This record gives sequence, structure tokens and C-alpha cells, in this order.
Amino acid sequence: MTDFLLELRSEEIPARMQVKAKEDLARLFNDALAKAGLAAASVETFATPRRLALIATGLPLATDAVSEETKGPKVGASPQAMEGFLRKAGLSQDQLVERDGVYYAVVEKAGRQTADVLAEAIPAIIRAFPWPKSQRWGAASVSTESLRWVRPLQGIVALLGDDVVPCDIEGIVSGAETMGHRFHHSGAITIGNAGDYIEKLRAAHVLVHFSERCRIIRDGAKAAAEAAGLHLVEDEGLVIENAGLTEWPVPMLGRFDPAFLDVPQEVIQLTARVNQKYFVCHDASGKLANAFVCTANIDAHDKGAAIVAGNEKVLAARLSDAKFFWEQDLKVALDSQAQKLAQITFHEKLGSVADKVERVAKIARWLVTEGIVTGATADQAERAARLCKADLVTGMVGEFPELQGIMGGYYARAQGESEAVADAIRDHYKPVGQGDDVPTAPVTVAVSLADKLDTLAQFFAAGMPPTGSKDPFALRRAAIGFLSLLLQNDLRCSLKDMLIASEAGASFDTLEEFLIDRLKVQQREAGVRHDLIDAVFSLGGEDDLVRLLARVKALQAYIMTAEGANLLAAYKRAANILKQTDGGEKSSVAPTQAGAHHVSQSGTTDAIGSSLRWSDGDLGSEESALRSALDTAEPKATAALSVEDFEGAMAALATLRAPIDAFFEGVMVNDPDPAKRAFRLSLLARFRDAVCRVADFSKIEG
Repeated sequence: MTDFLLELRSEEIPARMQVKAKEDLARLFNDALAKAGLAAASVETFATPRRLALIATGLPLATDAVSEETKGPKVGASPQAMEGFLRKAGLSQDQLVERDGVYYAVVEKAGRQTADVLAEAIPAIIRAFPWPKSQRWGAASVSTESLRWVRPLQGIVALLGDDVVPCDIEGIVSGAETMGHRFHHSGAITIGNAGDYIEKLRAAHVLVHFSERCRIIRDGAKAAAEAAGLHLVEDEGLVIENAGLTEWPVPMLGRFDPAFLDVPQEVIQLTARVNQKYFVCHDASGKLANAFVCTANIDAHDKGAAIVAGNEKVLAARLSDAKFFWEQDLKVALDSQAQKLAQITFHEKLGSVADKVERVAKIARWLVTEGIVTGATADQAERAARLCKADLVTGMVGEFPELQGIMGGYYARAQGESEAVADAIRDHYKPVGQGDDVPTAPVTVAVSLADKLDTLAQFFAAGMPPTGSKDPFALRRAAIGFLSLLLQNDLRCSLKDMLIASEAGASFDTLEEFLIDRLKVQQREAGVRHDLIDAVFSLGGEDDLVRLLARVKALQAYIMTAEGANLLAAYKRAANILKQTDGGEKSSVAPTQAGAHHVSQSGTTDAIGSSLRWSDGDLGSEESALRSALDTAEPKATAALSVEDFEGAMAALATLRAPIDAFFEGVMVNDPDPAKRAFRLSLLARFRDAVCRVADFSKIEG
């Protein structure tokens, strides 16, 4: 057994591609080994800006000899069948093996040297590598068939043990030499084998472990901030990106003019992060400080003074641009900016952004006027809605689209709008994803809910719902945001009324079904069973989603108990008996004198059921107990449901468990006596219908 090293050295690999490239290299390498009948004990991959590498341990020096056997035609088969098999196998008939009246082609294949397998695999891996973007270079690039790599490939190290695995791709010949850090090391480095690769590169100022570079950046940036009495704003995405940009990372603290702190802090942070890959810092009070941490790719002799100065100069230029946008945008009233929205297309089938704003304002006002959203005035909701998209035409949002909404809130506050309106403009896009904050401020809730409802209604009405995995307009995300706003703010409203207000049109039923499906997905992640949502929703008439979910949660809490499971089993048994008796139609149970009941069923018991009367003396103990329990439980459950006391309704149903169990244990429902049978079926129908006032138990699994 021996180890294998492969390094593919190139010009700078984009940071965003490196993690995936490591995974792809391991996958392609393992697949190539598997095809040859080889497997490594372990495979570890590495990525830096200038190299992608792999170390495989525990490789055998050769593959085992194998015997491949192919079943052929039976002895005595037609000449045509035999001729075709021989041609396919590349053998003559006397080379076949006969066994149990069947011919077999047996081919012995000798083992191969692992070095030969790898020599074939390396060029194949390079040519098949799935870079998101790749390029051709040099004179050969005039042909579309020339070698492609993410950036021009410059060298290949391929060592099996201490020996070079010879291969050549487009004139790039494998060897044992690589290069160290671009600035800290000159000349080639000769690698002896996989075992000394990592340390030889470390000596040449290259850290091949991605995780090690991440740790140095994470810890070094924090230490640099703390040394200046500041707190680093942690950003793991920025750690990963800087690790992909450096082979020898050195975090350093820099400063910028405090005058730039007049610009909103989100602008400063985004400018530093997106444009320059810098971390920002807070002071002891939690306010943004005029400091940043950059990550150099060199251990400078002057301890980074020149590097920091250069970065400070670049950031100052960026912040000057941001300050200019901020000051220019403030000169234009949001009302004036909003008028420009008529020139921006929301969607070719749905009009301009101004058209959307008009619809959102109308819905937001309706939500407050109808008392669905309380604590806000209709004028506030409409005002915020009419200004919520105005910042889309500002210079700042044009430069940083990520700041839409946020900048609108700043401009609104600076131009004298109320805090409620400014906050609604800032936050109306929320929630935008899993884990995002759900607004609770009334004006914000009204505008955010209206915005999402309009988006859903308009795209569905235009015949553009999500299909399969495709959701180009993020309608699933909009639906989850809409549901989160309703549920977390306990907004009581008929879903039907909201869809009518949004002018969903002919898409009403489709959109309602879509929202219920999204509710199931959302609640499944919260541990709520989808079948219980179906059980409540299928009753009909329940489209207040807050109330529906409260009923579902009470039902789930009860069904998960032993008592609830037994009641469910009893329901299914009763429903099956009634289905067999009346062909699946529900029995109609009507009260008679002395508290008795009769059952009217299709078919066999109509005449008997319509004339049958019972007195207490005619009942067995189990029948009497069940009837009494129903007489008590039915009104209690109904009363509890009327005041939305779903736990109380479940408690009332729970009293039926013992008498229904005793009934099944002691009574033969399908008695030969038609009168007894009809009465007993009426009791089961009452039991079934009582249970189904809470939920359609037929939809519940288990």
C-alpha cells in the first residue's frame, strides 16, 4: 500500500468556487478508482487560490486479476444467435465454456499497475471537471476542443509513493515540482511524496488546509479589533471568502474618517464587505466604529503599515461615493421618487411597480379598515404602502440593491415621516427567508402582508404559479412570509375574504390550495402533522388560519395520547361499520321522545328506523352508557367549539372513549333483530358525527 498526491496548479481560482471544487475533485477521483477496481483508504482534498490538491492513502500498487464471465446462448441455438454472441465476445466457439447446456464466454483480465490507472485518470479528471465557469488560453484556445480550466492550468504534481505518475495534457507534463507563495518564495519546490507536501508548502508560506486559513482569519480579525478596544462584527461568510483569497492570511486593522459615520451604518458595512471584503467593528456602546479589518496575503516587513494605508485609501474612495449618493438622495422627496416607479416594469403581464404600489396601498388600507390589523390607522398603512418602493429609484439602492427598504426607511425618517411609516418602509420585505424576523409593528404588518398577498394573487391570476422545482418569482417564499405574518401576529381573518380583496380572480381556488400546502410545509418543520391540518381544513368553512392551527394543535396534543389513539381507533371502527351498512353515506340522526333517537339509512332500515321508538328499559347497559355519554359530550363539545376552546372540545370527546370501548366489547351491532341493529347503528352515527365536529377523523393517519 502507498499514498498518492495530485496537485493541479493554476492562476487564481475564484474564492466562491473552491469549496465545491474540493468536493468535485474527490468525487471524480473516487469514481475513476472504482471503475478500475481500486479504492483508497482515505481521500483528503485541499484548495488555495492557486492550487487544487488531493492526497489518497492506502492505495495498492496494482489491481487484482479478474475473470469476467458472460452468459451466451444455449447449446443447439441457431447459427445466427451463436454468430452474434461470438462477434460480441470477440472469441471463437472453441474458446467458449459449456456448463449445464449453456455457453459462457470467460475472459481472464490481468491486473493493472495503479500508476497506469492514475496516468489515464488524471487527464480524464481534468477534462471532465465541472467548473461553473472555465476558460481556454494560449495558442490552442482558437479551437473549442482545447483544454479548459477555471483559470490557465500551469502545473501538475502527480506522485505515487516517491515516483512521478507520468501524464501529459495539452503539453502540461506531470512532475514533482510546484511553486510556493507568489511573494514569499521564489523558485520551484520539489515534493518527495504525499507525506511531505503539506509541510514543504507551509515552509514556502502556503497553508493548504482551508480550515486552517479560516481559523487564522477568524481569530486574527477578532484579536486585531480587541487590541484597539473594539468588537469585531463576526461574519463567517466573509471568513470563508477571505480564506479563498489568501494562501498566507494576515488580518490587519485600519481606520476611516469618522465623518463617514454620518452615512447609514448598513451602507458602510455593505461597502466594506461587498466591495473590499473587510470586516467592520463596533465600539463598546455597540455603535459602528470608524475601523475595519482587512486580510492581507503577505507577512509584510513593515508589519503591514503600507498595506493598511493602501486599503484605507481605497475604502475612503468607496465611502465618498456612498456619502455622495446619500446626500443626493436626501434632496429628493420620496413622493417624487415614487412617481418614477411608473417607468419601472414590475412584470410585463402585471404592469409597472407603480401599479403594484397602488394595489398594495388599497389592500393595506383594507386590512386596517376591516380590523384585521389593529393598532394602526388606515392613513398610516396607505401612506407607508405608497412610499415603500420609492427607494428603488434612488442612487444608493441602484448601487446596492441589497439595501432596498432599508434606505427607504432612512430617507422617510430624514424627510419627516412618522416612525411607524418609516419602520414599515424599512421592514415591509420581511420576512424574506427562513429564520428572518417577522414584523410585529401594526403598520409594517399591514404593508408587508399586503405586498406579499398582492404578489401571490397577481402571479396566480396571470397563470404563473410555481411548477415543480421552478419558482422564478419566489412565490413559495412569499407564501411562507404571508403565513408567518398571519400566524405570529394572531391575525383573525377569513382567507377567502383576503383573496377576494387581493383580486385573485379565477385563480382563487388554486391559490387557496397552494397556501394550505405551504402551511403544511411550514408547520411540518414546526412538528405539526400535515394529516391533522387536512382533517380540520376538510370540514369546510374553516379558513381562519389562526383558528385552524389552534384546532390542529389541540387535536395533535390529544391524538398523541393513548386515550386519543384509542378514540381514533374506535372512530375508524365505527366509520367502517357504517360504511359497510349504508354504502358510505352518513346516517342522519334525529331526536325522538324520551331522549331516544332513530337512524335513517339508505336501503334496509328506512321503514324500521322511521317508526322505531325506544324507552330506557329497552336499552342494554352499554347502549345506555354510550347514549348518556353522547347526550353529555355533544353539547359540551359544541359549546367549547363556539368559543374556540379546542382543548375543552377534546376533553368532552375524551369522555366517549370508555363507553364506546365498552359498547364494542359488549354489543353486537349487526344484530339479527332489525330494530336493535338500526338503533345501535344510530348510536355509532352519533358517535362518528360528534367526533367529526372537531375534525374529519377519516383524514387522520394511524
